[in-house]
Amino acid sequence: MIKSEPTGARTFPEKNIVVDLVITGGGLSGVCAAITAARQGLKVVLVQDRPVLGGNASSEVRLWILGATSHMGNNNRWAREGGLVDEILVENTYRNPEGNGVIFDMILLDKVSQEPNITLLLNTAVYEADMQDASIIRSLKAYCSQNQMEYVLKAPLFIDASGDGVVGFLSGAAFRMGAEKKEEFGELFAPSEEYGELLGHSLYFYSKDTGRPVKFIPPAFALDDIQKVPRFSSFNAKEYGCKLWWIEYGGRLDTVHDTETIKWELWKVVYGVWDYIKNSGKFPEAETLTLEWVGMIPGKRESRRFEGDYIMRQQDIVEQRCFEDAVAFGGWSIDLHPADGVFSEKPGCNQWHSKGIYQIPYRSLYSRNISNLFLGGRTISVSHVAYGSTRVMATSAHVTQAAAMAAVLCKEKGLLPAAMGAHVHELQQRLLRTGQYIPGLKFVSPQDHAATARISATSELVLKEFPGEPLHKPLEVSAAQMVPLQKGKVPSFIFHAEASTTTTLEAELRVSSRNGNHTPDETVARQSVVIHPGRNCMKLDFDAEMKDSSYAFIIFHKNPEVKLHYTGKRVTGILSVFNTVNKAVSNYGKQTPPEDIGMDAFEFWCPQRRPEGHNLDFKTPGGLDVFRAENIRNGIERPTTQPNAWVADWQDAHPVITLEWDEPKEITSIELFFDTDYDHPMESVLMSHPETAMPFCVREYRIKDDKGNVLAEKKDNYQSLNNIQLLAPVKTKKLVIEVEHPSKDIPAAICAVRCI
Repeated sequence: MIKSEPTGARTFPEKNIVVDLVITGGGLSGVCAAITAARQGLKVVLVQDRPVLGGNASSEVRLWILGATSHMGNNNRWAREGGLVDEILVENTYRNPEGNGVIFDMILLDKVSQEPNITLLLNTAVYEADMQDASIIRSLKAYCSQNQMEYVLKAPLFIDASGDGVVGFLSGAAFRMGAEKKEEFGELFAPSEEYGELLGHSLYFYSKDTGRPVKFIPPAFALDDIQKVPRFSSFNAKEYGCKLWWIEYGGRLDTVHDTETIKWELWKVVYGVWDYIKNSGKFPEAETLTLEWVGMIPGKRESRRFEGDYIMRQQDIVEQRCFEDAVAFGGWSIDLHPADGVFSEKPGCNQWHSKGIYQIPYRSLYSRNISNLFLGGRTISVSHVAYGSTRVMATSAHVTQAAAMAAVLCKEKGLLPAAMGAHVHELQQRLLRTGQYIPGLKFVSPQDHAATARISATSELVLKEFPGEPLHKPLEVSAAQMVPLQKGKVPSFIFHAEASTTTTLEAELRVSSRNGNHTPDETVARQSVVIHPGRNCMKLDFDAEMKDSSYAFIIFHKNPEVKLHYTGKRVTGILSVFNTVNKAVSNYGKQTPPEDIGMDAFEFWCPQRRPEGHNLDFKTPGGLDVFRAENIRNGIERPTTQPNAWVADWQDAHPVITLEWDEPKEITSIELFFDTDYDHPMESVLMSHPETAMPFCVREYRIKDDKGNVLAEKKDNYQSLNNIQLLAPVKTKKLVIEVEHPSKDIPAAICAVRCI
C-alpha cells in the first residue's frame, strides 16, 4: 500500500538517458532512421508522442505510403525507395497484403523492438531543448503521459523527424512556414496568396457493410449543409479512407498551433458527409453500411520547413539537377493544394510531374544554425514548391535514413553534421551498401571480394523470344514494349498481331532524351505496317542507332481493330507500358502545363498492375544479351538504363552462379540482392496486392564454400536484401550460389552479390 501525507507541490520523477543519437518523431521517417542507426551500432532513443509508430501511415491516420512510384501513374520506372523503407514495405506486403492499418502498426513495433540498440519512448512528447550555447543542443526534456515520467535525453546528435519540427523550433533553428514568392528562387509554380501558401490537414473515415439495415443519427456539430462542400456530388457509398484525401482543411490557419481547430472542422465535415450518404436518400446501397472508424487526429501535410545549407527548389526537381552530395531521391509530382481545401471551388490538387526522379543533397538534411541537429522527414530544407514533392512519406523516410547514416559517421569521426560534407563519398557508399538507391551512383568497396572474383554461371538468359502460347489483347490504348538495348545499331524485332479487317498499324521507336529517364520523348524511327485479316507476323527493321545503352520503347499506337500477342512470361528488367490515364495522380495520358509555370509537357507511359501488365510477345533474332553473370558486381541493384541483373536461362533446371579466386578469401558476410519489383508501389493501407511475395524474387537459395559446406540457405525468401552474417569468418576459394526459379513463368535473377 502507498499512503502519502500532505506535502508541498510535487514533481514527477525524472529519468536521465544518455545515448549516441536522439530521434524525435516515430513516424515512418523516424522509425527508418532509428533502425538504420541502431544496426550500425549507435545507441538510439526514439521519442514518439503517440501510442503507436507510423505517424500518418499508422492506424490513427491510415494514409498509404507513397513516393517516387506514384501509384504506378508516372514515368519513374523501378523507382521504389531502397534501404529500410523498402524492407518495411516489402515486409508489410508479405504479412499484410490487405492493407490493415493495425497490422502495419504491429509490423513497425516488431521491427523496432528487435533492435537492442533502440530505446523506444511512446506517448512521450518533447517540450524543451536545453542548449549548451546558441548553436548546440545539450539535451531534450520530454514527458510521458502514461507513466507520468519526465525524461532528460542527452546525446551529441539529434534528428528532428517530428513533422512539425518541435526540436528545431525549441532549439531556435531557422525555419520557414508558407510559400516563397516567385522572385526568391525563380520558381514559376510558386502559388499566389489567393491560391494559398500552406497545405492543410486531412481526416479519414472507414465504413463497413453489416449485412443488415443500420441507422445513423449525426452529432449536433456535424456539417448540416453538404452543399457547402463544392465537390459534394463526388461523394459515394463505396469510397472511404485516404481515397478521400481531398477532405482537407487548414491551409489558411496556423497548421501547428491551430491543429485542434482544424481537427474539429474536419470532424464536422466527415460526420456531415456520412449523414449525407446515410440519410439523404440518394444512396440506397448505404442502408446496411455503418461508420466503422473515424480518425481521432488529422494527417498533417505541411507546417515548418527548416533551413539547411541548401534549400531545394522547383528547378532542382524539374531539371533533375545533379548534386555531388546526393544521398537520396524523390519522384512524386510537385503537388500543391488550394488553401481552402474541401471548401475550395478549385480542384483538390494541382499536380505536375517531372520526367524522372531527382537527387536530394545532403546539405538539405541539417540545420544551418543548430550545429548538431539533423533534419528528417518533412522538415528538410526545401522551398514550399519543392516541398510539394519531397513531403510524401516514402521520400521522407528515404531522406531520413541518409541523415541517420550521416549521424553514424559523425559519431565515428567526431564530427558535426556540416563537417560531414568532406566525407560525403563515404556516406554515399555506406548508404548504397544498405540498399539505399542514389541515382547515378554505384556501390564500390575495396573490401568487397566479389569485385576481384572470376564469375561464371550455369546459364545466362539471352532473350530471343518468350516460350509458350501467346495471349491476345485488343490495342484499345497505345502500348509499348520496353527493351534494354546496347549502344549501336538497333536490332530487328518480330511481333504478331491479328485483325478481322485490313488496317494500318503505326509503330515507333522512342528513347528518353535523358539517359536514365523512362519518358519516351524522343522519336528515333517510325514504321507503318499493313495488317491483313487473320494472323500477321510484323518484322520491324528500324534503321536507327542507339546513342547510349539504354531502354528503347517499341510503341504501337492505338488501333482497336488490332489484337496484339502478349505473353504470360515475365523477366527482370523487361516491361510493357501503356499510354493510359491515372486520375489519382493527375495523369491524363499527357501532361500539358500552362506555359508560365516552369513544368514540362510530355506523355505518360505506365505499366499495368498485375495480374495484367503482360509483356508483348516479341522475337529478336540476335537476342537481348544483357543478363550476364558479371552484372552482379556492377554496383547497381535494380534496373536503370539496363536490367543490372544476372538472369538464368528458362531451361536451366538448377541455376548456379559461382565466384572463384586464386587464393582463399576470408569472408564474414554475404549480401544478396533480389528483384522485388521496384516498380510496384506497395501502398501500405487500403489497397490490396496481388501477391505477398513479388513474383520475380528468388524464394529458395543455398550458398556453399569450396569444400561443399553449406554456409547459408533459405526456403521462403521475399526480401530484396539478404544480409547473411556468418557465425565465424570463412576462408574459401569459391562461393557457389544455387537458386531456384521463382516459378515456371519467371526465371531466377540475382541483382547483386557482395562478399565482405
